[in-house]
Amino acid sequence: MQYILAHDLGTSGNKATLYDLDGNLACSVVRGYPTYYPFDGAVEHDPDNWWQAVCGCTHELLEKSGIAAGDIACVSFSGIMLGCLIVDEHGTPLRNMLIWADTRSAKQEKWMLDRVDMARGYRITGHRPSASYAAAKLLWIRDNEPGLYQKAHKMIHAKDYVVYRLTGAFATDYSDASSTNLLDIEARAWSKELLEAWDIRENLLPDLHASAEVVGRVTPAAAHATGLSAGTPVVIGGGDGSCATVGAGVVDEGDTYNIIGSSSWICRAARAPYFDPKMRTFNWLHLDPALFTPCGTMQAAGYSYSWYRDTLCGPEAFAADLAGVSPYQILNRHTRKSKPGAGGLLYLPYLLGERSPHWNHDARGAFVGLGVTTTREDMTRAVLEGVGYNLKIILDVLEGHAPVSAITMIGGGAKGREWLQILADIWGKPLLVPRYLEEATSMGAAVAGGVAIGAYADYGAARRYNKIVDEVRPNPQNAALYAHLYRDFLLTYEQLIPVYERLAQARALEGAQA
Repeated sequence: MQYILAHDLGTSGNKATLYDLDGNLACSVVRGYPTYYPFDGAVEHDPDNWWQAVCGCTHELLEKSGIAAGDIACVSFSGIMLGCLIVDEHGTPLRNMLIWADTRSAKQEKWMLDRVDMARGYRITGHRPSASYAAAKLLWIRDNEPGLYQKAHKMIHAKDYVVYRLTGAFATDYSDASSTNLLDIEARAWSKELLEAWDIRENLLPDLHASAEVVGRVTPAAAHATGLSAGTPVVIGGGDGSCATVGAGVVDEGDTYNIIGSSSWICRAARAPYFDPKMRTFNWLHLDPALFTPCGTMQAAGYSYSWYRDTLCGPEAFAADLAGVSPYQILNRHTRKSKPGAGGLLYLPYLLGERSPHWNHDARGAFVGLGVTTTREDMTRAVLEGVGYNLKIILDVLEGHAPVSAITMIGGGAKGREWLQILADIWGKPLLVPRYLEEATSMGAAVAGGVAIGAYADYGAARRYNKIVDEVRPNPQNAALYAHLYRDFLLTYEQLIPVYERLAQARALEGAQA
């Protein structure tokens, strides 16, 4: 029997997964790696950690599963998007990668907008020109580390670096390229207009490929490092957002899903981009060349929950350790002891600033409404509700183009029934739970691999293999309360905008004095 090996390079680690050609999960392993925070707004990965994780995962997976390297039909990839890694002509990283959460390039964003109007950039790329994307991060390196910029041969993404290590080929796919602010999304080509306006040389960008394309084969050196067979086909795959789209079974126009990981997004499949008049949402390219994926992404969804766990929930973490369970199992139970609305407590989930819908780098997290009767259970529920309110803004924008009948849920956050019920109640939509939650992203990469080698006729294979196994319906009794608090949530953010600006000025002053 043959298998597809899919690597999913995420924010906190790499997940390596083996699927047989009938879509059955044969084995899965994870290797973590650190994220570095050199200063406020700076978030980085060391690319060598990705490679070590991929090598370690592959060896472990083959050993654990008992599957021979010769039975691997192909290797395919998913990886974090919006990053900026510069490498020399030998593929050697010249510095750590600035990952999706890095917002240090606010000055470069302003410089970009002085040269290309926001609306024009949005119309070309499907995205606002923003510090969140690769182009601004590349310009930060140019402005602050000019020696490294001059040595740069290519700017690539996380999965592209590992593909290079496996094959020696510099390549990317259309979905990852759509996270650079440099791709003409409808022409599916690097935008000469933007490259010229921002003084970026086109040969710094890798060759573009469809996601279901073999871009090389495992070299003998890579085979020795990973345990794979030399000559194994390597499929470029896609950015994690687009792979998750396919893995969730969102392969026909109008299909919609939400993923709750460190970040979270709501995304649809569409035949054409959605150009929002207020530019609150944006558009990726789907793994399927015939589709686009209108989307809105918030920065700190699961990240808010993990921050809350690590910062304010020491007793729960201690109790979970003694019981040998996840702290989230205890925290999820908290929500049952707090009524919907969390006792009037609101949580604003802007720990890392915010992308869609606000596009405000200065925004910060907040609990609003704390009182002497506020309990830890209220705070737990407020965190989960706050993420739900923020995602509802994105959902409302997408529904301005076409109604959403149901939402498929994937990601680690979708394992908590309590959080799913909160989201269903806030959004007023039934939530569909598929067979694979945390493996959906790797499944999308695997399906791209299967299409590339001819094992699958099209991306519809994902829907057959990741079937819906559960449904969470909204509780209408909670709808009125949540509708009221949703308006309060929106108002609270608006009122805090000038405070965020003043706090950002204070941070800048503090940094200048350091």
